[in-house]
Amino acid sequence: MLAILNVALPIFALIFIGYFCRIRGILGENASSELSRFVVYLALPSLLFNATYHLKLSDFDNPHFMLVFAIGIACVFTFTLVVRLKQKVGFADATIEALGAGYANTGFIGIPLCMLAFGQEGVAPAVISTVMTACLLFAISIVMVEVGMYADAHLGITLIKVTRSLSRNPLIVAPCVGFLMSLYNIPLANGIGQIFKLLGDAAGPCALVSLGLFLAQSVKKDGSSTTHSPVMVVVLKLIVQPLVTAVLAYKVFSMPLIWADTALLLSALPIGTGPFMLAEMYDREAVVVSRAILVSTVGSLLTVSMILVWMHYR
Repeated sequence: MLAILNVALPIFALIFIGYFCRIRGILGENASSELSRFVVYLALPSLLFNATYHLKLSDFDNPHFMLVFAIGIACVFTFTLVVRLKQKVGFADATIEALGAGYANTGFIGIPLCMLAFGQEGVAPAVISTVMTACLLFAISIVMVEVGMYADAHLGITLIKVTRSLSRNPLIVAPCVGFLMSLYNIPLANGIGQIFKLLGDAAGPCALVSLGLFLAQSVKKDGSSTTHSPVMVVVLKLIVQPLVTAVLAYKVFSMPLIWADTALLLSALPIGTGPFMLAEMYDREAVVVSRAILVSTVGSLLTVSMILVWMHYR
């Protein structure tokens, strides 16, 4: 049990520190957005660049892991989208809620958690899942929101807008550049590498504190009513997605145990800030996703801890 606390406690303690500092007014209302910008534009891209630059091509040669993780996402994403559309929710808003059901917080929580739980061996699957979530899933959702909002616009114009947006996203560009440099054995000067390392080392703690600030900010601002409860999205994210992933990882597909473990742990993570960012980007209703992020983060204290305990004592 002490080993479990050593892994889970630092993660959620940093989230609570950010939450406490905002609730008590130690950090102002702009702290969340500014620290999050530091993470998104500097720290996390540096961590992703470092991770992909030092990974071997063989680390990505695990199609079963990617398939398991992708199917888990696709199941809850599709189910949420269909249910919300049947409830007469607009396609763009239904897409954002569906994104919330499948968007695990692999970048802010998953990478530091896997590094603590599995050491350096946990970096590769955590980075791959982050690329799949923050890049591929986010890109698909952007396309769907664009299509939903601009259904009458020319498809070519929509694709140009989406491509331009993705090409400017540092969470997409950084790992791609790191992977290409690794693939072609392009050397990196020690001084430049040290800069990326220093920024990357700050990604974990700053991201977790930033998440706590964001959750506190959501509590302060969340006074509006909504016809939809976040319960379904939270249940799908914290319970259904991990169950689907576990069955696939341990019973259906064959893969190394550590990859199966990381697939399960990453799928059980709470909802990341991506759906909220997408809602804000397109001026859509953000109440449901902000509540879902808050509830899933608190609920993941239990679910993630239970998974870590099971892994420890099995």
